[in-house]
Amino acid sequence: MLIGDVARRSGVSARMLRHYDALGLVRPTGRTEAGYRQYSSEDIRRIFHIESLRSLGLSLREVGRALDDPGFRPSGLVDDLIRRTRERMESERELLTRLRRIDAAEPAGWADVLQIVALLHALGSESAGKRQRAAMSSVVDVPVPVEALVEAALSETDPNVAGALRWALAQSGDGALVLLAEGLGSPVAGVRKRAVQSIAEIPNGEATALLQDALTNSDTVVRRCAALALGARGVADAVPTLIDMIVEETNDADAADALSALASDPVLADRIATRLVDWLAHDTVESSARRRLTQALADIPGIRASRALAELSQDEDRAVALTATYILTLRNAR
Repeated sequence: MLIGDVARRSGVSARMLRHYDALGLVRPTGRTEAGYRQYSSEDIRRIFHIESLRSLGLSLREVGRALDDPGFRPSGLVDDLIRRTRERMESERELLTRLRRIDAAEPAGWADVLQIVALLHALGSESAGKRQRAAMSSVVDVPVPVEALVEAALSETDPNVAGALRWALAQSGDGALVLLAEGLGSPVAGVRKRAVQSIAEIPNGEATALLQDALTNSDTVVRRCAALALGARGVADAVPTLIDMIVEETNDADAADALSALASDPVLADRIATRLVDWLAHDTVESSARRRLTQALADIPGIRASRALAELSQDEDRAVALTATYILTLRNAR
């Protein structure tokens, strides 16, 4: 069979068949009476073998070795092909993600596209300064797609850059909240913490609802961060967690401040005082924790807190009694 016929039947171009011939991959073994090279059935079978191996991603050199080296073993090469294919797929996924983000930003022209690409590159820079500038620029210049900001915020470990990213997300509106909510369920503790910190800086009702849901999160760090943010927003649901933080001496000063802010509501002030007193009555609460709970009563207004302090001034624990007496002196002096 002549080269033209082989090309038509195999789907391999005549030019490529000549290239295979030049490389020694498949050379026509026969000749016509006129001297033209002629492919045998075995030659054509080898062509199909070559095409099959090329379809797996093998180079022509690797194809030649696979077909001609008796000692060749495919396992190592197949493993290498799997690795290279995975790397190529990851690269393609990254490119697709980048293109989707550019499209989501709705650039007006190529100048906007180039600026968005530059910002996306900067967000992934090894330089913390570049990442921070990119976060700030994402609001004042061409907007960076919110997906990119969320991804950066959930992976950022530098506190200054993280703060800039949270600020940028707070300016982006509700679009970030769905993605940040997914971050709360991440198997990585650091991602969960950064997600709740980012949600805490978005001042709207949807963010508040997410923070309330986070109070039941299995991660104690998430619950505590949510409680502090909710305390500042005047949400009473945060009170139990805030008191737990005082007992456990975890950001207890911040928790006490949050309780004080919540206690600006007289009704809630009495509820907070009652809960603090209930904890003080527990036999299992250590002396140091009872002192912290007593100190927390200092900034809770109302008769219920004052009565509790008066009772605590006679407490068997001298440290607690002295603390309560001192607080009462300050309250009476006001």
